[in-house]
Order: sequence, then C-alpha cells, then structure tokens
Amino acid sequence: MNQPTDNRRGSLLAAALTAAERGWHVFPLRPGTKQPALHGERTCIGTGPCAGGHRKWEQRATTDPDRIRAAWWRAPFNVGIATGPSGLLVIDLDTPEHKGSSDAPDGAATFGALCERAGHAVLDTYRVRTASGGTHLYFTTPPGTRMTNTQGTVADSVDTRAWGGYVVAAGSTTPAGAYEALCGPVAAPLPSWLQSILQPAPKRSQVPSVAVAGQSRRYADVALAAECRNVASAQVGQREAKLFWAARALGRFVAWGDLPRHVVEQALQAGGEAAGLSAAECRSTLRSALDWSIAHNQNRRDAA
Repeated sequence: MNQPTDNRRGSLLAAALTAAERGWHVFPLRPGTKQPALHGERTCIGTGPCAGGHRKWEQRATTDPDRIRAAWWRAPFNVGIATGPSGLLVIDLDTPEHKGSSDAPDGAATFGALCERAGHAVLDTYRVRTASGGTHLYFTTPPGTRMTNTQGTVADSVDTRAWGGYVVAAGSTTPAGAYEALCGPVAAPLPSWLQSILQPAPKRSQVPSVAVAGQSRRYADVALAAECRNVASAQVGQREAKLFWAARALGRFVAWGDLPRHVVEQALQAGGEAAGLSAAECRSTLRSALDWSIAHNQNRRDAA
C-alpha cells in the first residue's frame, strides 16, 4: 500500500473513532463518495452480521472501536454517521448551487430568517461545512423521541436527518471538497420550539363527523380570539415571534376549512399593529407563516 493511501486511511480511521467517542454511530462510505460501502439487500448472502437477516447501514452503524478499526483497515472509507441511533438531529442548510439553480433560496438565510421571526438567535452548536459549501448543524434529540428525516419542513432549502438518515462526518472528502468541522465537538440539545415544527400533532380521521366539524369551528373561533389578544398584548422583542406562532397555530384551521384565510389575516394584522408592528412587517410575517401552516396541515389533526 502506498504512503498517501496509508495516510488517508489513517486520518479517516481517526475521524471515525473520534465520532464514535462522542457516542455517534458510524459506518463506512465508499472512498471519495457519500454512498454506503455496505452491501445491499439484493446482494446479501445471509452470513456474518446478516446471519439472522439482512442488516442495513443504520443497523450496522457502531461505536465499537474494534469493529471500526477492522472496517477502516481495509480501505480509506469516508465516514457516515447514522443520526437516529446516535441520538442526533442534523439540520442541513443547502446552498443554491447544491440545488442546481442560482435562483434557489439559500438554506442558511432562510433558517436565519426563521430563527429571527421566532424570536431566537441562530442556534449555537457543533457544525460542519459540507463539501458543497453548505452547513450541517448537529443537535441532540430529547430522550425517548424518534424523529425522522424532513425536507423543506423547517424552511426552504433546510432539510433534517434523524432516524432513517445519515450525514457525512468531518474529515471525509469527495471530489467536490472536504467536510470540515467549524467549531468544538459539543452538539446542543434540540430547542423545543424547533422540535414543535418538526413533530406535527398525530393525525385523526380525514372526514370528521358533522358534530366534530362543528365543535372544531367553535374551537377555531375561540382560538382566533385568544391568539389575537396574545399578539396585541405582546411586549417589545416578542411581538413578531408571537405573531408568527399565532399564524402558524391558526393556519391549520384555514387548511381545514374552519376559518377563512382573510378573516385570520385581518384579525392578526390588527393585533400585530396594535402591538406596535408596522403594517408591512405584519403582512410579511403572516404570509410566510400561514403559507407554511396551510401546506403542512391538509389533514385534520387531534389538536383541534
């Protein structure tokens, strides 16, 4: 084996062991790529780890240093982190170039705008610059939760990886470039306000009875009045965030047909202006929050 290959294999082994020491479950990716190096179900011969049935990369990801050394001894594999078993949720902020269009939104910009509207600073946690110039933000998930991957749920060009997903670890390289850690190794807990966006309420029947529909409309009227009072009484520093979350909450009733959109917009616009926001600020916040809520609440849910 030539010296450059030996050096590369050693640095990738070190990256895999470092991730494992943090409790993150790793598995090998094909050298220079983002693709798992493990065999697929169609080619599984049912031996070794798969003796009891085929085991996919998420099941075979490990923190065992002996297994990691045995795997990375064979080749300079890139390092994959199985986010679900690792207790991680990773936010993937894409760049327009990664989306294949200069007109695509920038993930970092849309995520920053979301944090601002919600009244929070951009989240401080372990982050990795991706080979394409994007950013991965690492968060630990609350014990007992099982979060899944999302695409565009948080904001445009903002995806997440959890159970069923993986990310390429810092130290790996592809033809597009390297994955590079941008700060210390500590992953912050996932904020509750962000978790509420990622975990929708449980679904209920899509065709409610007349009695349930009538009850939901009455609940919607009460919710509208309460949210408007909450927005109108908001203090400086909380006004836009309260308007944003009120629109997110009431948008579901618009999606379900319990409240007309123009009624919600007019009522919350009045509440926002009463709190001291400008008409333009109210319109911008309401439009984006209602659009998102309506798009993500097409099925009636138990929260009604």
